[in-house]
Amino acid sequence: MMRMLATLLMALSLWALPAVAQSNGPLRIEITEGVIEPLPYAVPDFVSDNSAGADFGRRIARVIASDLSGTGLFREIPNEAHISQITSFESPVQYADWKAINAQALITGAVSVDNAGKLVVRFRIYDVFSGQELGSGLQFVGTQEGWRRMAHKVADQVYTRITGEGGYFDSRVVFVGESGPKDKRAKRLAIMDYDGANVSYLTDSSSIVLAPRFSPTGDRVLYTSYETGFPRIYVLDVASVGRRALETQPGTMSFAPRFGPDGRTVVYSLTQNGNSDIFRMDINSGASARLTDAPSIETAPSFSPDGSQIVFESDRSGTPQLYVMSANGGEARRISFGQGRYGTPVWSPRGDLIAFTKQSKGRFHIGVMRTDGSEERLLTASFLDEGPTWAPNGRVIMFTRETQGPQGQASLYSVDITGRNLKQVQTSTGASDPSWSPLQN
Repeated sequence: MMRMLATLLMALSLWALPAVAQSNGPLRIEITEGVIEPLPYAVPDFVSDNSAGADFGRRIARVIASDLSGTGLFREIPNEAHISQITSFESPVQYADWKAINAQALITGAVSVDNAGKLVVRFRIYDVFSGQELGSGLQFVGTQEGWRRMAHKVADQVYTRITGEGGYFDSRVVFVGESGPKDKRAKRLAIMDYDGANVSYLTDSSSIVLAPRFSPTGDRVLYTSYETGFPRIYVLDVASVGRRALETQPGTMSFAPRFGPDGRTVVYSLTQNGNSDIFRMDINSGASARLTDAPSIETAPSFSPDGSQIVFESDRSGTPQLYVMSANGGEARRISFGQGRYGTPVWSPRGDLIAFTKQSKGRFHIGVMRTDGSEERLLTASFLDEGPTWAPNGRVIMFTRETQGPQGQASLYSVDITGRNLKQVQTSTGASDPSWSPLQN
């Protein structure tokens, strides 16, 4: 366990940490420029406890492997390199065989279908070099159709036990699915697993939709629609796909909504008489309060995890910059001071960082900074990167990247907070405006 934790410790830290030494041995981890060697692991196909579970063992193991390897922190040792063959969940582990192929972690499992038709997945995690099981084995029970979700839950447990961090695989992303030519693009709300699987649509393409945002419990989505010809905020129930408009002042335009951590409060931008300010609303009563009152554009508000503060974008200084104020409004303090224009800030679920979009010298970037504006770090650079959203554990950011030219298309990408492991999220159509859900219950 100590060997695995030491290997991953530096990868999970955003800013430089001293090398980790083990006082009773020669172990010493030194990372140069944030580059680490991914931890090698093995996940043989899960065995079948009965014939009904035979089809699921390999599929579940492959999803687990995809989740872990996709983080950039783990490297799978392929099945063809395995010396030991796992034929029974109860068989003792032949640690020497796994050491011989340099596996540091081993995940084994068994799958069955019970008399009620439910899928039962059991699993264990082993530290090969210490010859010990990491904690006790667990099991998940669910529908056969939900086998992918159970695989994500297993991967979350593996990730957490080895890294000490919360997982994020059993989560979903709501986004804007895009199709058609760039000058006449159809947009509709869509939802998928975090890895792009199980896509379904929440709205049709009859009107432009923008900026969907999950509630803290993942059961509702706020978004902006132009179906009336002007931007208006709607709240949609994910399960029923029922929706309703949030009532704002007549003659105004409302947009850029986001839930507060209590799930009842919404903060958003409202434009009236050509001026945009930030408002807060109780979505149950409809009562609203104005939080800013300035002759500038105030938009893209985001609550801190404890609900006490709001970060937002304002051009009150002459260019778009980031500001933080009390959740009740009042004086705001500027936190962005680098060269360029800043926008779309969003507070990390851990409360330690704020992610943002930055435009500088003709390039767009996704970046992070401390909540006081210090230690700014740019994670990406391209023709157009924008709209970050945080994974539930605050370690990975998803965003929109659009390619240049008349045939340019928007896609979803993710990157970890060290700037490593940049990769595209596979979707069947163009995609933009992602919002990451919390872990599912």
